[in-house]
Amino acid sequence: MSEKSGFHMTPEEFRRHGKAVVDWIADYYERIESYPVMSQAKPGEIRASLPKSAPQKGESFDAMLRDVEKLILPGITHWQSPNFFAFFPSNTSFPSIMGEMLSAGLGVQGMLWATSPACTELETHMLDWLVEMLDLPGKFLSTSTGGGVIQDTASNSSLCALLAARERATNYASNERGCDGKLVAYTSSQAHSSIEKAAKIAGIGSKNLRLIEVDEDFAMRPQLLAAQIQRDLAAGHTPCFVCATVGTTSSNGIDPVRAIGEICRAHKIWLHVDAAMSGTAALCPELRWIHEGLEFADSYCFNPHKWMFTNFDCDCFYVADRAALIRTMSVLPEYLRNKATESGAVIDYRDWHVQLGRRFRALKLWFVIRHYGIEGLRHHVRRHVELAQQFASWVREDSDFELAAPVPLNLICFRHRSGDATNQDILDRLNQSGALYLTHTKLDGKLTLRLCVGQTSTELPHVERAWSHIRQAARRGAYSS
Repeated sequence: MSEKSGFHMTPEEFRRHGKAVVDWIADYYERIESYPVMSQAKPGEIRASLPKSAPQKGESFDAMLRDVEKLILPGITHWQSPNFFAFFPSNTSFPSIMGEMLSAGLGVQGMLWATSPACTELETHMLDWLVEMLDLPGKFLSTSTGGGVIQDTASNSSLCALLAARERATNYASNERGCDGKLVAYTSSQAHSSIEKAAKIAGIGSKNLRLIEVDEDFAMRPQLLAAQIQRDLAAGHTPCFVCATVGTTSSNGIDPVRAIGEICRAHKIWLHVDAAMSGTAALCPELRWIHEGLEFADSYCFNPHKWMFTNFDCDCFYVADRAALIRTMSVLPEYLRNKATESGAVIDYRDWHVQLGRRFRALKLWFVIRHYGIEGLRHHVRRHVELAQQFASWVREDSDFELAAPVPLNLICFRHRSGDATNQDILDRLNQSGALYLTHTKLDGKLTLRLCVGQTSTELPHVERAWSHIRQAARRGAYSS
C-alpha cells in the first residue's frame, strides 16, 4: 500500500470505498419498494438532523455512508421506485449510473473540442445515432446543416431556441442593442411553464408571449395561432417564435406540428418542438406519428432522462441550422482561442448553449444505448405504453371514475366523478400512505389525477396495485364523509 500524502483519499482507499458505494446502490434498488415512495419528512426536519457546523477534522467514509442511511434516506422521495407514477419520470438504469461514475472519474470539462476531443466527438456521434433511432429529419444530423447537443434540460433548449429565433428575426441586432418590445412569441395554453420563463429571460417579456387555446384533446388550435399572428402583424409586432409541444405535462396533449409548421413557414417564424417526455416513444416505428410534420421544425428536443433510462440530466437539443445558433450564442475571449477552433474543423459546444462549462454527459448515453440496443429500448417503451393503456381501460370500466383526457401514450389523466374534494382526498390519502406517488393537474377547470407509467422497473403488478390503492382510497373517503 502506498504511503498517504496529505488529506487526500488514496487510490487504494477509493477502490475499497467505491466498492462499498456500488454495493450500497445495488442494495438500495433491491429494497427500494420497502420505503414510502414520497418522503414523509416535515419541512426543516432533515436540516435539523445535521450538525450545525462543518467538522474541523475529516471523518471516516464509513461514518458518511452510515449517515446517508440514517439522515438522508428519510428525506428522499424515491423517483426510481416502480411505484413512482408522479409528474413525468426521471428514470435511470445501472448502465447509465456506471457511465455517470466514469464521467465523474474522468472529471472532464468539455467546453471546447480541444479540452477533450472524445467528449465532443462522442456527443456529436450519439446525437447522430439518435436522429436515426427516432427517425428525425436528416437536417438535424451533424453531417447536414444542423446538429445536436446535450443540454441539461428542455427548459434550456427552449431558451436557446428562443434566443436564436429572436436573433434571426432581428438580423442579429438584438444581441447588440437589446429587444425593442415588438417581438412576440407563441405557444399553447397547455405548454410547459419553461416557455414563459424563457420569454422573460430572453427579453421578449411574458406579456409578449401569446398563449393559444387548445381543442378538446388539449392540443393547440392552428387556426387560432394563425389569427393571432395576423393580429400581431397588423399591430406592428414581429412574430419570431412558436413552440409546439409533443406531450404536454398536464395531459400529454400533442400539438398538430404539421399544421403549425405550415403557418410558421409561411411567416418565416422559428418553430421549436418540445417533446421532452414523449419523444422517446418514437424509438418505436408504430409511435412515430407523434412527430408528424417535424420536417417543418427549426429546432427540437427530447429528454432521455425522462423515459430512456439515462439519469438526469440529459436533454437532446437539435437545430436545423447550427450557424444561426452559434452566431447567437458565440463569444470568443482570448483565453479560449486555440488552433483547433480557428481551423473551423471542430465543434465547440460552448457555442451551442448558455453556459461555458459542460460535463461528459454523452458517456452515460453511450452506455445506455449500447447496453439495451434499439431492440431493448423499444421493448421497455412498448411495455410502458401497454401498461398505461391497461390502466386506462380499468378507468373506463369503473362507473366511479372517468378519463379526463385522451391516452395516446403512457400518461393517464383521470378523476373520480364526485368532484374536486373527493379527488384531492384520494390524492392526499395515497401520497401519505407511501404506497405510491401521484400528482395532479387541472383540466377544464377540474382537479385531475395523473398517473404516468415510465419508471425503469415498473411492471404489471405495480400498476395493478396502484389501481387497487386508488379504489380503496376512494371508498375510504366515501365512508368518512
